[in-house]
Amino acid sequence: MQIKINRAPVLTLWASVVSEQLGHDRAAALTLGKAVSGFAAYAKARSLGITEDNRDSPSERRAREKAKRETAEVLGKLIPVATTKDGVRALDADGKPINPASVEKYLASKFGDGFDEARGAMAALAKSLSPAELQGHAFSLYEMFRPAIPDGVRGWGAAGVLDTDNIRSATLAPATERRRPKSG
Repeated sequence: MQIKINRAPVLTLWASVVSEQLGHDRAAALTLGKAVSGFAAYAKARSLGITEDNRDSPSERRAREKAKRETAEVLGKLIPVATTKDGVRALDADGKPINPASVEKYLASKFGDGFDEARGAMAALAKSLSPAELQGHAFSLYEMFRPAIPDGVRGWGAAGVLDTDNIRSATLAPATERRRPKSG
């Protein structure tokens, strides 16, 4: 199945699936996925000059406060988390717990009818790896199947094609032999 979508919801869903496979409950995993995607978007915006590179950036605030908070590692990133009455939740750039229901709604709206297929393909890929392999290769796997978009500022927010066959084909080869699937 091919889904026309931009990269942010794809990264959100993948990071959520990875988090769940690594032992987080679904609600916590959704918030971790959203945090990973948000932090990646902010970093990309800074690198493209779309947002100012200032000393009070969310990532710098998080780095200063990291010693004061719990973190969870997802796709090689340390994500600030808090334990709420409902369980572990990733924190947004303002230090507030992310609402898992809003992430679920966001993903459903972005993936449309392709949500279950995309989630299923990602879950199969995540389950095909040991926790250590998944932790070590999750971001490089995302880079293999993420939608292709134009380089630079032209690609900011642009939609590309997510092909679930590319995600599923990544489950067939050992991690050491994986290559970016051919796009068709």
